[in-house]
Amino acid sequence: MNQPSALSHLLPSSLRAAIIASSYWVLSISLTSQSGSIAAFMGCLFSCFLIDSTIKRPPLQNLRLPVLAIITTIILGMGILLGNLLTSSLTLGNLLSPMLTYELGEVLQWFLFSAALTALLRALAHRTSYGRVLEILFVATAFVITLAAHRQGMIHRPFFIGDFALTRGIDPSSILMAFGCAAVLSLAALLMMEQNHRRLPYHFTVLGILCFSLLIYIQFFGLPSPRMTDAMGLTGQARESGSSEQENPFRDGQNNTSDMEAPVAVVLFRDDYEPAGGAYYFRESAYTQFNGTLLTVTGRSDLDEDLIDHFTPTRAEINEPLPLPDKRQTVRTTIGLLAPHRTPFGLDTPVAFENVPNPNNLRFKQVYDAFSMVPQFEFPDLIGRSAGDPDWSAAQRQAYLELPDDPRYRELATTILADLRPEFADDPYAKALAIKDYLDRNGIYSLKNEHAYAEDPAASFLFGDLTGYCMHFSFAATYMYRSIGIPARVGIGYSVPASNRAGGSSLLIQAINGHAWPEIFLDGVGWVIVDPAPSRTLVDMSVDPQNSLQQLLGDMLRDEASFDEFIESQVDSSFPIGTIARVFAALLLVMLLAAYVVKIYRLHVPRFAQPDTRYRLSYRATLDSLSALGLRRRYGESREAFARRLSAMTPTFSAMTRSHLETALSEGKPAALEQAYGVDWIALNQRIRQEIRRHVPWWKHLLAFINPFAWMSTH
Repeated sequence: MNQPSALSHLLPSSLRAAIIASSYWVLSISLTSQSGSIAAFMGCLFSCFLIDSTIKRPPLQNLRLPVLAIITTIILGMGILLGNLLTSSLTLGNLLSPMLTYELGEVLQWFLFSAALTALLRALAHRTSYGRVLEILFVATAFVITLAAHRQGMIHRPFFIGDFALTRGIDPSSILMAFGCAAVLSLAALLMMEQNHRRLPYHFTVLGILCFSLLIYIQFFGLPSPRMTDAMGLTGQARESGSSEQENPFRDGQNNTSDMEAPVAVVLFRDDYEPAGGAYYFRESAYTQFNGTLLTVTGRSDLDEDLIDHFTPTRAEINEPLPLPDKRQTVRTTIGLLAPHRTPFGLDTPVAFENVPNPNNLRFKQVYDAFSMVPQFEFPDLIGRSAGDPDWSAAQRQAYLELPDDPRYRELATTILADLRPEFADDPYAKALAIKDYLDRNGIYSLKNEHAYAEDPAASFLFGDLTGYCMHFSFAATYMYRSIGIPARVGIGYSVPASNRAGGSSLLIQAINGHAWPEIFLDGVGWVIVDPAPSRTLVDMSVDPQNSLQQLLGDMLRDEASFDEFIESQVDSSFPIGTIARVFAALLLVMLLAAYVVKIYRLHVPRFAQPDTRYRLSYRATLDSLSALGLRRRYGESREAFARRLSAMTPTFSAMTRSHLETALSEGKPAALEQAYGVDWIALNQRIRQEIRRHVPWWKHLLAFINPFAWMSTH
């Protein structure tokens, strides 16, 4: 094989080796030390070049695939064995130091592992039709396994990316996006190399532009929005378009625990507060009004006056002051939403929401301050109080007492209260605690049930198997409270264990924290949470603490450096000229770079082309050079006429055109004709450039060198 042909094969072979070696590096970086990852990379490169250069020569040529598989398996096993021997050797540990011995063991293991596996993959690729597919699958699997930890919004995973970003103040998403682009480009390159080496640079350039344009888009317009949370946030799944809060809130059979770790918001505490009950309650809305079938979010202005049901660009406050202010603590929190929400939420009893500058538009969908009057009631503060507000109208009170026309609610509540001590027989709070205790002892927590399809899901749960999730417990308790004359509603939002805060000032809210709970209204106190907690459960709703993610998002939310930028952006936000200009400039830069890459490729690819395509690529490169100088074929002008027109300036171009047409129109193979006619296309191209240089002024050559788009006018 001559030198140009060898070089034409070296380019795709080297690119393939680099891609497969990179997949080993990505796969190993979270499993071994830095030395081990480098060894895996080098072992793959060594094996790729070794197999590609010797697979068609003895002795490998004479070995059958099963024998090669056995040999590579033995090498792989030897690597694992020798690595373990090194790390377990006390003699070497004392002689070289334990750390150096460990590093040597990792280097040996990963080098032999990657070399053996790569040798088998390359041998399969050379000898079977499915071997190249296995290579592509291996590269895809390496990237997927490594980046899978990032799913469900875990932007701090994998940790080698998260730690690298954290120590440098970078959003890990940018690095992860770059990894994703690299994975797409790698797989695309492997696929294209199996089809057509000649057009590989074209395809690779276009794909590169598309992938890295995505990074530019993300930089200016933000990350794709997560799905909107449902009423409870249990699954984080959005409802169908056009739906509202008036639909059935029960999601039996639709609650999915696979995305329960997905972060939906982060809360930054500006004031110190620890809940007495062991959990932070964040109220977003409430099911209050009975519509004849079940409780829904009210549309009446005289109900739920303590709730704020809309986001505001400035500040929104409740209309009426809360009772018992001396038993409440004012707590200010800053809440950054990671997923869209229909209404704002705040700690326990929010009294005001205020929009604040977003410190990270790429990460947070919206940021606001929530001001809460958090109750710090003790048992004596709640016992002995009457139910409801004496200032309510009859219609208001009746709205808080409506329930399904089912006498079983009152009958069961009466049965439960029969064992109540006489001094508490008429106390609303004591009655509520007794009903809560009944549900605690007899209820079973489960996400898998069929109550939602009943006419009254709460009745199906309460008078059936008592197996359900928080929505069933809260509806059942609320109906029983109402049946005995206690105004009640179902609060919805999030409940997060206080231990999750881990002593810091930030608190991560995840989809699993979505919750619903019953509340009762006591005179002089207001709404009080009485939340059932079943002692038995059929599903594990615990998740591992995400302290590093919590800290990362909290630090992002705490950053106030963007305040001045926010103020400047509000001066004139009617037309974002600056953003559009930056996007246009970035896209223009990408286009220029891509055009230069294509230009350089077209001019120099003939040196590495196969003999059967060199005639065509050399002629095209010459046309590109002429086109850059303004010497182009006219409309309808033949190649021969064009060559005659330029013959005074470059006689060699006429010879090249004649040889090109003879080769293109010949029935024989171009390689044979090239040898027969003794045509040296590279030399012809160089001679033409020398002739042109003598007849064209220097400034035209300078413009031709600068112009990246001249090749587009070649025809």
